[in-house]
Amino acid sequence: MAKSSETKAKQARNKKYMLIRYGRMNALGLFEHHESTVPKVNSRVVIKTGRGLELGYLVGRLTSYKGGQFRLNQEQIMEYFDENDSDFSHGQAGKFVRYATAADISEERHLRIIVEEEMECCRRFAKEMNLPMKIVDAEHVFGGERIIFYFMSDGRVDFRELVKRVAQEYQTRIEMRQIGSRDEAKLLGDVESCGQECCCRRFLKHLKPVNMRMAKMQKATLDPAKISGYCGRLKCCLRYEDKTYTELKKKLPKKNARVKTKSGKGRVVNTQILTQLVMIEYESGERKAVGVDELEIIPPSPAADKKQKTPPKNKNKSKDDSK
Repeated sequence: MAKSSETKAKQARNKKYMLIRYGRMNALGLFEHHESTVPKVNSRVVIKTGRGLELGYLVGRLTSYKGGQFRLNQEQIMEYFDENDSDFSHGQAGKFVRYATAADISEERHLRIIVEEEMECCRRFAKEMNLPMKIVDAEHVFGGERIIFYFMSDGRVDFRELVKRVAQEYQTRIEMRQIGSRDEAKLLGDVESCGQECCCRRFLKHLKPVNMRMAKMQKATLDPAKISGYCGRLKCCLRYEDKTYTELKKKLPKKNARVKTKSGKGRVVNTQILTQLVMIEYESGERKAVGVDELEIIPPSPAADKKQKTPPKNKNKSKDDSK
């Protein structure tokens, strides 16, 4: 038993993996392969996933491979992608089949043309059946095993009959996936106001919540037209610096806090998070900006604490109290 477990462990260590981006949603995953080397040029690959044969993009080709083996282990990859809000498939996502040929790329272009026709057909059927849904995009898996339609709707939709009709039309497996406005931006998004392609389309996969607190803390304009992205919601990039802003804000004293500097004692009037400057109003009435490292917070006196904690006396006494 011990020898067999050691053999399995050695086999697992000897496995080689490629990091590949694939699918319409640009998922990332590790794919087992048996190649001795990995090319250091832009490479398309044919892979086998749970959906069938697919075309993907080789990731990290310049610095991440040695002897055909991806340098980072699964834990390191998970840590990296968790920190960067990217989508990474847990465990092995599939197997490498071959490097893509010119014929494979040509077939991919042909499928893109076919997908447009398939989308129009699905939209026509949905309209005939009065289904409250908007067909946003479609994906024809490279191996031809299935067609995946992405749609938007305000509620749940019974699309079973629609799936049957489309499957009869194209003689293949049909999948329907409901998405939200941010997923729509991921599929169809173009260039944003920053001049770059939408983050959710380029690399961002975990679309975590973004709120107005982040915009206010970063002193961004609160004009919805300027802080909203392609999807109509707050821009995901507001999250990028939120952690830094939150940590820097903790170092600053609260407003009206009593402080002491070389110039004397005063109270905090305002603060600047990025520059770590504190605007102080001294007892003389003079105001001056001081670095947070150049001041000392004066703790409130026990009498002041007691005064704050003691509830105000009730002036309207009851009749029994007056007696």
